[in-house]
Amino acid sequence: MPKVQAVSHDSGGGRRGRGPRVTTSLAEINVVPLVDVMLVLLIIFMVTAPMMQRGVDVKLPTSRRAAPISSEPLFVTVPLSYRTDQRVLLGAEAIPMTVLSERVRQMMLTRTEKKLFMRVDGSITAQDIMTVMDRLKDGGVEDIGLLAAPPDR
Repeated sequence: MPKVQAVSHDSGGGRRGRGPRVTTSLAEINVVPLVDVMLVLLIIFMVTAPMMQRGVDVKLPTSRRAAPISSEPLFVTVPLSYRTDQRVLLGAEAIPMTVLSERVRQMMLTRTEKKLFMRVDGSITAQDIMTVMDRLKDGGVEDIGLLAAPPDR
């Protein structure tokens, strides 16, 4: 909107005032193009977001007798550094192999399902895996699940 500024007519010199002076202000921002651009970006995002999700479509079987997992799964990770320091990760805690069976025994006391999942670095030998599994079995674990990454396609 143009602004109207009042001009005083008390100059007294015989010149007539030209009337109210009209000035334009550049302080106002036109937001219509901004809103148009934002709406276009929103539509582009809404269309492309479902395409960015990649996954494998799997139709899982159903069973009447399937029971939900009653407790939080327990993970044991055997990193590549196991060869040098003989430590595994029980959850997020580094545990030496000498006390692994006792720590696992303590954790299994409160659990109804005596199973855990084991993540192993690909460079660890089979003998090292068997050694860790033996210690876990000594700690009272009944079932050990080995986790693997799917092949790249």
